[in-house]
Amino acid sequence: MNRISISGGRERPTAGLELYAWLFMRVSGVLLLFLALGHLAVIHLYHGVDQVNFALVVARYRTPFWRLYDWFLLILALVHGLNGLRMLVDDYVLRRGLRVFSLVVVYFLAFVFLLLGSYVVL
Repeated sequence: MNRISISGGRERPTAGLELYAWLFMRVSGVLLLFLALGHLAVIHLYHGVDQVNFALVVARYRTPFWRLYDWFLLILALVHGLNGLRMLVDDYVLRRGLRVFSLVVVYFLAFVFLLLGSYVVL
């Protein structure tokens, strides 16, 4: 079971997979902030909402930079959300069998979304 800190949240893990997951959440959260703000600035401020259509996306995706930018945003958001959902399942699903089943469903859906999203973007 996870220990709870005095402030009410989880304590920082000291080793293993949980430490790397904890670090990933912090780093990916900062990266996602900048990637999402950059995406919003380019699409909605530079081009304007009235110009966003299929032709704009096709024009952007002619260069590998925008495809990789959007793919990286997709990957980070998906894995960041998956890790958060994994932590929620570990904290709140108490029965071991149900927890394992829930995690299998979450990982399966994440894999499907990763394949579909990568296919569309790349």
